[in-house]
Amino acid sequence: MRFDFTDLRLFQFVIQTGSITRGAERAHLALASASARIRGMEEALGVPLLTRGRRGVEPTEAGRSLLDHARIVLQQIETMRGDLGAYSRGLKGSVRILANTSALSEHLPALLASFLAAHPTVDVDLEDRESPAIGVAIRAGEADIGIGSQAALVPGLECHAFRTDRLVLAVPANHPLARRRKSSFAELLDLDFVGLPRGTALDDHVSMQAARLGRALRLRVRVNSLDAVCAMVAAGVGVGIVPETTLSRHRRVLPIAALRLSEAWSLRELSLIVRDSRRLTRPARLLYDALRKPG
Repeated sequence: MRFDFTDLRLFQFVIQTGSITRGAERAHLALASASARIRGMEEALGVPLLTRGRRGVEPTEAGRSLLDHARIVLQQIETMRGDLGAYSRGLKGSVRILANTSALSEHLPALLASFLAAHPTVDVDLEDRESPAIGVAIRAGEADIGIGSQAALVPGLECHAFRTDRLVLAVPANHPLARRRKSSFAELLDLDFVGLPRGTALDDHVSMQAARLGRALRLRVRVNSLDAVCAMVAAGVGVGIVPETTLSRHRRVLPIAALRLSEAWSLRELSLIVRDSRRLTRPARLLYDALRKPG
């Protein structure tokens, strides 16, 4: 059998997206070409690799085995590329990071700006994920580095303390709650909320806590950033749950106040997560070392 790296990357993308069409798009291949490559792999192996249904595709047992091997091979290629890139001026390295909303919005921008300025041949691909999904993805080799809460610490991963992250309720400065220091989350669920887009890590996290109480957030509006949440709160649209660092920045210029939550889930220790720091590509290792420096 003869597979090339394009075949393996394509197969990985198809499984990640659950669709040959979307997998082909991520691999920058025409759908017909992608379908032919998948069929060719199945014919070469003599077994079906995908189960096709109306909602997309799923790997067969043979497909899952191939996916495991593909991840190992592609990771080794990226490691080789990163190491050799140190000796070739024109070769750019790329590092893929998965981070929860707080890390991505509050802790990473300044760190990445400094790192990228110092390493012009390294690119960074960032994606917002909820912490439990980050741990699973890192273990599966879908990204180089993860940053998430304790929920991301699945077995078999290497982790290092990164930052402390506290979630608070942002309220208008003239709101009755602004005079209180702390409240339970259950007491707040009759309020109107300003939220983030569906699927963002923080939105998923807060919605899950409401669901555990048998409730749903009363959302007046969804906005596309934590900064926009604070602006809406200051305008009196509603209240919003944001990292304390976000609110501290904005309360200098906006009429908003912070109310701490009594639940343990509002105080999170963020960790830097990798499969094995010794096997990171050279660009990923450089970024990993930079992120490990005390804040």
